[in-house]
Amino acid sequence: MTIIDRIDSIVDMPDDFRDVTPPCPPSLKIELTARCNYACAFCATATRLRDKKDMDRELFERLLPELRQAGVKEIGLFYLGESFLLPWLEEAIAYAKHDVGFPYVFLTTNGSLATPRRVLKCIEAGLNSLKFSFNYTDAKQLREVAGVAEKNFDKVLDNIIGARGARDNVLRETGRRCNLAASHIAYDGVQGEKMQAAISEISGFVDEVYALPLYNQADLVGDEGERREWTVTGGNTGRLLNPVPPVPCWAVFREGHITYDGKLSACCFDHDGRFNMGDLTKMSFTDAWNSETFQTLRSRHLSGDVRGTVCEGCISYTGSVAP
Repeated sequence: MTIIDRIDSIVDMPDDFRDVTPPCPPSLKIELTARCNYACAFCATATRLRDKKDMDRELFERLLPELRQAGVKEIGLFYLGESFLLPWLEEAIAYAKHDVGFPYVFLTTNGSLATPRRVLKCIEAGLNSLKFSFNYTDAKQLREVAGVAEKNFDKVLDNIIGARGARDNVLRETGRRCNLAASHIAYDGVQGEKMQAAISEISGFVDEVYALPLYNQADLVGDEGERREWTVTGGNTGRLLNPVPPVPCWAVFREGHITYDGKLSACCFDHDGRFNMGDLTKMSFTDAWNSETFQTLRSRHLSGDVRGTVCEGCISYTGSVAP
């Protein structure tokens, strides 16, 4: 199954998940670190609305067997931070894949620290897929939007090329394949043309490329998007070429999100902690997944009316501008 197939499968909402107490989510992302070395204008992480720390390793190793036993099949070792900042990332992958036995372990990165050497170690540890968030058309835009040195643009290009070499080496030696992908923001007009040109430089080194809308991230970056004259989308509607309705939001029913400090979040973009559905340092994952708070939120999603809930600002967002 391709990465795109897996994404489309998760955002799909089968009838048995349209319930206030749905089955265990097939996919879950766990925040090994909330830290990020980029300060992207389209991401609220840089505003530091909650603490940015690493997950306690003991907590990580306690949670993973519980998640697998509950029925989680796909584990993403990232959430809102850059996991390559974590010194024990490779060990976390090996633990998830071999010690706990997750069938599918995946990772997303901005690419700046994903050197060929580290990527090779991650693949050897058992990583099943690696996606690069490739959202900049050139070095100048990277500096202006992400707030990092222009030299990082070429570094990311080199790392993507190197990742392909590392992947192919493992494939030749062991027959085991780690899928490589890249996603990018679907910019408008001239910027969109530049983005396609940038994508053409890396498309031969990854297996899949797909576009995503520019999300308002729980209504935390909408104003910045308008200031920069970007078209911003409310909710999380999935891939650009396979959009799903924003309500009921698939993430509330189909994917778990655990912050570095052990909170189960209802949102893909919980930058400020307001989507906390349960504290996994004090309760089980299953209890948090079926908590009264989560059931109440899901009930509102199923009704099609999320006004007055924590999701209102994100879902009802309509701010957009001309290209």
